[in-house]
Amino acid sequence: MPQYFGQLHTNEAPWSILGAVQGIQQDERHILFKCGDACLRVSVLASNLIRVRMTATGEFLTRRSWAVAQADEQWSIVPFEVREKAEAIEITTEQLCIVVSRNPCRIQCFDSAGQPFAQDADLGMGWRTGAVAGWKQIEADEHFYGFGEPTGLLDQRSKVRTNWTSDALDYGIMTDSMYQTIPFFIALRPGLGYGFFFNTTFWSRFDLGAEQPGVWRMETQGSELDYYIIYGPEPAKILQTYTQLTGQMPLPPRWALGYHQCRWSYESQDVVRKLADEFRQRYIPCDVIHLDIDYMNGYRVFTWSPKRFAHPQELIKELQQDGFKVVTIVDPGVKYEPEADYKVFDEGLKNDYFIRNTNGQLFHGYVWPDKAVFPDFLRPEVQSWWESWQNSLTDIGVAGIWNDMNEPALDDRPFGDPGNKVSFPLDALQGPTDEKTTHAETHNLYGLMMAQASYQAAKKSRPTERSFILTRSGYAGIQRWSAVWTGDNQSLWEHLEMSLPMLCNLGLSGVGFVGADIGGFAGNATAELFARWMQVGILYPLMRGHSALTTAQHEPWVFGDRIEKICREYIELRYQLLPYIYTLFWQAATTGSPILRPLLYDFPNDPKTHTLADQVMLGSSILAAPIYRPGVEHRAVYLPEGCWYDWWSGDTFTGPTHILAHATLERMPLYVRAGAIIPMAPVMQYTDERPVDQMRLRIWRGKGEFTLYEDDGHTFEYQTGAFCTTTYQVITQGQQTIVEISAREGNFAPATREIIVELVGVDEQRFIDDGTAQQLIFNNSQ
Repeated sequence: MPQYFGQLHTNEAPWSILGAVQGIQQDERHILFKCGDACLRVSVLASNLIRVRMTATGEFLTRRSWAVAQADEQWSIVPFEVREKAEAIEITTEQLCIVVSRNPCRIQCFDSAGQPFAQDADLGMGWRTGAVAGWKQIEADEHFYGFGEPTGLLDQRSKVRTNWTSDALDYGIMTDSMYQTIPFFIALRPGLGYGFFFNTTFWSRFDLGAEQPGVWRMETQGSELDYYIIYGPEPAKILQTYTQLTGQMPLPPRWALGYHQCRWSYESQDVVRKLADEFRQRYIPCDVIHLDIDYMNGYRVFTWSPKRFAHPQELIKELQQDGFKVVTIVDPGVKYEPEADYKVFDEGLKNDYFIRNTNGQLFHGYVWPDKAVFPDFLRPEVQSWWESWQNSLTDIGVAGIWNDMNEPALDDRPFGDPGNKVSFPLDALQGPTDEKTTHAETHNLYGLMMAQASYQAAKKSRPTERSFILTRSGYAGIQRWSAVWTGDNQSLWEHLEMSLPMLCNLGLSGVGFVGADIGGFAGNATAELFARWMQVGILYPLMRGHSALTTAQHEPWVFGDRIEKICREYIELRYQLLPYIYTLFWQAATTGSPILRPLLYDFPNDPKTHTLADQVMLGSSILAAPIYRPGVEHRAVYLPEGCWYDWWSGDTFTGPTHILAHATLERMPLYVRAGAIIPMAPVMQYTDERPVDQMRLRIWRGKGEFTLYEDDGHTFEYQTGAFCTTTYQVITQGQQTIVEISAREGNFAPATREIIVELVGVDEQRFIDDGTAQQLIFNNSQ
């Protein structure tokens, strides 16, 4: 926890606990329980979703504009029954039953089979000066996932997770507060799962049985206890409802799914041109080059260095002609320069857009441009102003914005001097006039609101083209505005391993477009580490290589011919898999499903998956078991129930089983489920190099189905129906495997192409795709 915030947590006064129910009121959505001065309200928003609010004063807070995407009144009215009994009140929906005990007032939830979950523990709900809290029981074999990007293990049981956005420089497995604050988790045990969203932007904390085994506790510095319970019972249904509540991600441009290359910093336009040439001359696919802080003039946001990047528009145009998109970093700190004709500062000061101390003075801290001031992104007029300046980048061809340092991260003295990390004063006022509040309530929102401003600006300035937004910091719902990366990781094997549970937990927090810096940001990767990380990197929804100033170069070719060949092969595989991966993004945008996911997502009733953190699924068909230790060429792999095929050899295995996989440096163990259908494109050097005139369907024997999603990949026309889907089904009957291809549906027509249907290990057939239905029969004995 940041030192500047620690004093607020010294209050150890006893808790006042919610007492007996003294009266009940009901309307079509809510049941209100009066408990003396305190009140409890249960709102039924869907048959699997309830909202619980408790206030010690009897007055509930008004809705904030930055709250969940779907307010209570926007949910359709759902039927529920209220039965009053002597000792409890029962609220029953189609999927669950909520029991509220009368004395004392406590909440229990049950599924249709009578299994309990999210039950209040003895203390129930309580308050004291400056804090409210709730206590619930941990059931046997219950595990906890999500929480944004927790470090360490996948399962967070017995951990403490603090929700306070922090510059987590040099984070490790014991780090608590991280860049992303998402007070949401999924609790899972065999046969039952539920989601829990703690609806508070103040400092908050989950203690998941660390202090009191068998009890988990939530606490916030807000004045009201407010949370949502989402019954599953499986993770897929939980995330579908959670992302309906907090918002679903938009489809990114297809080029953003390609390989991104970054470094702090490629210090001049000549260096960037040479970098681009290297990729093309070496035939290593790449779509995006990121420019870090040194493209700016003295780190002044929305400027270009007149010496190192004297002609940015010309550079961007040249890169575009060679198939590269440019993404520029943007930090929130605006250099304090009152007499230097720096228009960004001058305009912000004139219009009073910067955050001030309570005494009226501008608040300042020290970041890259030294003394800096900070916009109040919660105010709509400030967002509009920021949008106008961001246009100076997108108007000359910048295709994406990378928001950094937005926890916010700042020091109390110039960078380079020994100093302390600080934040805005907790009593500093922020927000629009009708919602004015303090930084104590809005701190966790700073990165989210900056990302929203960036997304909206890009959409206005590029109205016909999708843009790419990337952020380091965010809050629940960040998936609506931005992709996320896991910040300043290190070139350590431990960080390669840790990236998997971190990214999987982000996916289970509703954030699908996520990645970690391939090779590690800080420190020097070895050749072996870089090769293994690149193999894992093809699985990341965001595939970006990045490294820090003063470290060794981390481009794919710097480690010698063998490693370059490995990197090329795996980046090419990533590009071949783009039709499959792009469809996974569509699924994420429409259902909230993670793109990269832990095995428990698809196998929630298999206890062996509940703590398995070093294997992942890419969608529901591909299982990867990466190598994450030096010198290792064999590893144990768990294959859940069903038939599995080795991607490379075609060998078959029947699960559930453990196998020993052989993995030379050239091979990452990959497996596919029986009946898997994986659409693959030809290798290209960038996503829009040429029309896709051929697509290969790799199909493995068994029973399965896959619906391919397609659109133009770069405009917003898909939002008005310009997309198409094609459903493929496979079934094996005796000596025959039948592939059914349904007629294409939708208003988008892909370019004419040849389809190669490969029944792996058997045979392949070809036809010209005209969108009509097809049936192909394979003789398995061939």
